[in-house]
Amino acid sequence: MNNKAFRFGPIALTATLTTNILNPPTGTGGVNGGSSSAYIILRHIRIVNKTVGAVTFSLWLGATGANAAGSEIIGIGKSVPANDSIDWYGYLRLDAADFLVGGASAATSLSIEGEGEIGIAG
Repeated sequence: MNNKAFRFGPIALTATLTTNILNPPTGTGGVNGGSSSAYIILRHIRIVNKTVGAVTFSLWLGATGANAAGSEIIGIGKSVPANDSIDWYGYLRLDAADFLVGGASAATSLSIEGEGEIGIAG
């Protein structure tokens, strides 16, 4: 089975650092067919600052609405210069129980978008 190209956002980041940003869907329903959840493989994230001042962002990987110590993943307190952007490239898999959670130091000053693949867990 092949994965499908996937994009999320752009989404304005809030000033609440426990905001759920991304989570793969689950597959349920049917009769005697079992169920499978989707997974997402993130390969690129871009954070864009539309303001005339630097703004920071923080992202965690963990439970819904949580940013527990030890689950920091990208840009904890990372400053995005005025009218600029920051790009992250990598290979980050999110399963159905994984949430990309985070926010910015100033509401709606930063936007996040990303690309990767989505597939069905076996």
